[in-house]
Amino acid sequence: MVLAEITRFLSELGIRHGMAGAVALHAHGLTRATRDLDLIVEEKGRAPLLAHLKSIGYELLHESPGFSNHLHSQARWGRLDFIYVEEPTSSVLFSRSTTMEIFPGISALVPRPEHLAAMKVQAMKEDPARTLKDLTDIESLIALPGVDEQEIRRYFERHGLAAKYEQLKRARGPA
Repeated sequence: MVLAEITRFLSELGIRHGMAGAVALHAHGLTRATRDLDLIVEEKGRAPLLAHLKSIGYELLHESPGFSNHLHSQARWGRLDFIYVEEPTSSVLFSRSTTMEIFPGISALVPRPEHLAAMKVQAMKEDPARTLKDLTDIESLIALPGVDEQEIRRYFERHGLAAKYEQLKRARGPA
């Protein structure tokens, strides 16, 4: 219900969007418990989306460059987390995403595993408390068939987290 509402709203405005977090991992066959719905949205959709969320009863919990978190007073609407991406990143991310079935009968764009890993690396840089959970997710993403591990390594290096990549590689053992 929530995904359908957000997708309807963004689609009517022509704002590109897709899944992130545990739901996107699940679409790639990786299961992890979650209590929220994470979506990626073009930065240009931020202002209208924030206004819409407020109009349907969501409270803004936190907003920072690139992110916002929202909670509805009615539990069935739950918590929403958004990652906002600017050009040229949004064009690359969305052009390489694939439409996948998220829930029975509901499909959405899902980024490549490498791009999901990039988001998790960025999240670790912004909030080091996430490191353990995100490294576990990245380890699972790297293990998927056909994943470009060197691309993921470059994301760690770009964000100054090469040591974390090496930690992950040591934990995985020899290939």
